[in-house]
Amino acid sequence: MSEEENFLRRAIELAHENSANGGRPFGAVVVKDGKVVATGVNEILSTNDPTSHAELNAIRSASRKLGYPNLAGCVVYASGHPCPMCMAAMRMAGIGAVAYAYSNEDGAPHGLSTAAIYAEMAKPFSEQSMKISHIPVRVDSCPDLYGDWKRRQDERA
Repeated sequence: MSEEENFLRRAIELAHENSANGGRPFGAVVVKDGKVVATGVNEILSTNDPTSHAELNAIRSASRKLGYPNLAGCVVYASGHPCPMCMAAMRMAGIGAVAYAYSNEDGAPHGLSTAAIYAEMAKPFSEQSMKISHIPVRVDSCPDLYGDWKRRQDERA
């Protein structure tokens, strides 16, 4: 059995435990240098937070444990196909690789596929079901938001 398979089995075990405790069947493991840094389960039902996915919870925990937000060198092992939000978060965190055990096709008969969301998000904004607008508002009494942030970062460096 490969190391990857072992980490995926751990993610599946977490998902089973979470499901047995009334949660959704998703678990995730963050690994760095062959060692588990953090784990997470889907807590949507217990927190009423639609962003409380296993991958995001594992990423948050890993960032706290490691003491920094850049998770370059880490791999995420997920029980199920990560949704677009989780994939984006992994990319923003610098995660270099992700592996998952159950596909969207596996989840579809059980209402656990995010394939439709992926398809929707691949469309231009004007064709998506959610109204998305860029309205370039500025506050005259405040400096440029991004420019001011960059200046403060440069001053701290």
